Amino acid sequence: MAAESAAVEFRIDRRSGVATYLQIVQQTKQALRLGVLEPGDRLPTAREVVEATAINPNTVLKAYRELEREGLVEARRGLGTFVRRTLGGAADAAAAGGPLRGELADWARRARAAGLEKDDVGALFTAVLESTFSTFSADGTNDPNDTNDANGAETAGRSHKGGQER
Repeated sequence: MAAESAAVEFRIDRRSGVATYLQIVQQTKQALRLGVLEPGDRLPTAREVVEATAINPNTVLKAYRELEREGLVEARRGLGTFVRRTLGGAADAAAAGGPLRGELADWARRARAAGLEKDDVGALFTAVLESTFSTFSADGTNDPNDTNDANGAETAGRSHKGGQER
């Protein structure tokens, strides 16, 4: 009996400027981080991906080889490509019923209600994410409470427009 493929569907954006095989790699990694894919799950076969996306089978195989090189999946001859490990500890936090996911969903709904478009929300989230994860204290450790920017200037309480107080 053939193994069931995990519930992952690749969506290829031909206008994104990102190589197709990298889109597959990125989407697989996101599925691993979110717990959609777990160790032992079988990825869709190259044929299944080709049928769903109309891309070259070699592109799928290139993506799967990259994932295998990173130790995330393993190819089993005649059986398919299987997940070896997940990424990060986000699966529990990002689970459909997880509190962080719920809070983020509420925030996204408020942003939409405030008139922000999807790209605006993505840009805002990315900016906050970058500033949160690129803040380091003097000893080189990540310090989310550090309010100094990369040049040591105080940034708390300032907007991005001219550094004026809020």
